[in-house]
Amino acid sequence: MKVFVTRKIPNAGIDMLREKGWEVLISPHDRALTRDELIDMGRGADAVLTQLTDKIDGSVVDGWGSQLKIIANYAVGYDNLNVKEISDRGVLMSNTPDVLTETVAEHTFALMLSIARRIVESDKFSRAGKYKGWEPFLLLGNDVCYKTLGIIGLGRIGARVAHHAVRGFDMKVIYYDVRRNNEFESNFGATYKDTPDDILTEADFISIHVPLLPQTRHLISAERIKKMKPSAYLINTSRGPIVDEIALRDSLKKNIIKGAAIDVWENEPLLTPGLSDLENIIITPHTASATEETRQKMGEIAAKNIIETLEGRNPPNKIIPK
Repeated sequence: MKVFVTRKIPNAGIDMLREKGWEVLISPHDRALTRDELIDMGRGADAVLTQLTDKIDGSVVDGWGSQLKIIANYAVGYDNLNVKEISDRGVLMSNTPDVLTETVAEHTFALMLSIARRIVESDKFSRAGKYKGWEPFLLLGNDVCYKTLGIIGLGRIGARVAHHAVRGFDMKVIYYDVRRNNEFESNFGATYKDTPDDILTEADFISIHVPLLPQTRHLISAERIKKMKPSAYLINTSRGPIVDEIALRDSLKKNIIKGAAIDVWENEPLLTPGLSDLENIIITPHTASATEETRQKMGEIAAKNIIETLEGRNPPNKIIPK
């Protein structure tokens, strides 16, 4: 068997594949591959371990050959895969769910605390030698405790963010999702809202946790940002295009909302011009899952999906076409 890994990942998953005695080809380039490179390097592979930056559709699969059995995505999300075209060719797909939940929820809360308490601004201020002594109004931020957290998209990560909010900071939680969750409401004293707009008008902090779908693209638009409290903060660790980045930039410039913190960008790796000039936003480079422990586990899960498939069994994290 031949396995193509489109970019180097932590060793645990690679070792699992090599222990099977299979040929494992890892891209020598520490960057996202071009479409032609993807096709050329993966030609003849029985399995391909892909990254979110790899855009895979039917024509790429055709280039790899009819022997291909599985595409194992090194991520929870899989909007980089054209699920229908790949499925139509009889190729299985898998992702790495659950393993990211704790890590992304931690990062989400870290962003929330950092933007509210102006941590990045304070760090820059201190490094620049501007601190001359304690002042009553120096870099005033906002408390997180007892505030209202609005969650849009109650998946595993959104629910875990709510856990930290309620158990650790006595926050009130309101949420919107396509499905109401009575058990969640009971466990955390949360309140369901009928629309995202209801979240935006009430919450002090809004955390986005929806998948990227045609109907969620620019879910957070200029019109919706205007519905938020002037004192509110927006946090996005889901997918960049869910937030209209130009609208966010302009709203922050005009102080329509207090601040924002994003880990995902609308046009990664390009950032909307002017956004990085603003002090009332924190920007991290899609690193919400970037811990040594989690990235190792992601590789192990991706490798397990490949092993199960190539040995004639169903991958445990199979993506089901909708």
